[in-house]
Amino acid sequence: MIIYKDIVTGDEIISDTYNLKDIDDVVYEVDCKMVTQGGVEVDIGANASAEEQEEALDEQTKQVIDVVDGFRMTYMEFSDKKQLAGQIKGFLKKAVEKMKEAGKSEDEIKKFQTGVQGYFTKKLAPNFKNLDCYAGESMDPDGMYVCTTSSLLFSANMECQRICFLNYREDGITPYMIIWKHALTEMKV
Repeated sequence: MIIYKDIVTGDEIISDTYNLKDIDDVVYEVDCKMVTQGGVEVDIGANASAEEQEEALDEQTKQVIDVVDGFRMTYMEFSDKKQLAGQIKGFLKKAVEKMKEAGKSEDEIKKFQTGVQGYFTKKLAPNFKNLDCYAGESMDPDGMYVCTTSSLLFSANMECQRICFLNYREDGITPYMIIWKHALTEMKV
């Protein structure tokens, strides 16, 4: 199995147990699922008494996105489009530094920068009003945040640097995450 980590912070973002679709050599799209947590019913095998009312259990269930939950991401508030643009710029700077340290070619770095800027302009900025943001496990302000259109995974802190996004397919039910391809490192386990 391969776990993909944020190039800046080392937070685990996704693994190859999910189907990663390479889109234009800029991002990976990963289909996710809404899963229900909680609401465990315990049956101790006793019969309910006719004189006693059956106790109502507080179900305490909630719907979560499997990737957000599985990689322990935390919801973050994100204020406006200008802040988003600033985060992208900060993210690019930190990610490029890490890519250079890792020995990536100038061509690969330039392709990454151009791809991020184009994707932001065409896909993210127009959908800003629909974004929810999540921080990686470390909640490192220099790390990747994840936002969604009702779940776009993205960097929302003043200095956040790692970014992935979550949107919904045309059916309005199936969430999918968008992750910057070249801002990940691989760890084989």
